[in-house]
Amino acid sequence: MEKRVVLIPVYNEEEHIEGLLERLREVYSGHVLFVDDGSVDCSPSLLRKLEGESTRIVMQPENRGYGAALLRGFAEVIEGGYTHVITMDSDGQHRPDWVPTFFAELEKGWDIVSGSRYRKEIDGNGAAPPDRREINAVITGLINEVTGFGITDAFCGFKAYRVAALSRLQLSEAGYSMPLQLWIQAKVLGLSVTELPVSRIYDDPNRTFGGGLDDPKVRLALYRGTIERERKRWNV
Repeated sequence: MEKRVVLIPVYNEEEHIEGLLERLREVYSGHVLFVDDGSVDCSPSLLRKLEGESTRIVMQPENRGYGAALLRGFAEVIEGGYTHVITMDSDGQHRPDWVPTFFAELEKGWDIVSGSRYRKEIDGNGAAPPDRREINAVITGLINEVTGFGITDAFCGFKAYRVAALSRLQLSEAGYSMPLQLWIQAKVLGLSVTELPVSRIYDDPNRTFGGGLDDPKVRLALYRGTIERERKRWNV
């Protein structure tokens, strides 16, 4: 029997949380799991107000990183006996109305369905910041060299997974480079992967990665390092 859940990591997203859940509930009535990654704004109090029978909240005591929030959520999903999970960001960049399409694509038998902001141009698409687009293109190319998947967007957080496949992954990266671990391990494990074109939304020019990662050179070096470590780890 299928048991579905939408997993949403949160860090300082007080402006988006309520509207996101409201729009999600217009198209999806199942379980939702928010993982707050040590927010210091009003996100924790807002999430507690939203908690209910089908909306669960997990609080990380301190900010550990995007990847760490997802890993905590994955552990909860596996322990909770779910069969399918969608991950989406809480900052307004992922449209909730795509959720049913992700689940439908997963039903075709794929292990991982990954959103792509670049596979197909969609009406209303915004322009990605140049450094983000350039780094994405470079890293996506490196991932394709290793995996042969032919993906077009290595970093999109809008994804759907069969939990049976997800549970086989040995992910550990706490930061933004966690998806690069995922792609390489998916190849090693023989998981089936496809992409689903999604909207490209960049409506907050002030959003940052935080710390030294706002320097594109630092970010690119981090991502290259993660790929190299995973290649050595799995001998690929």
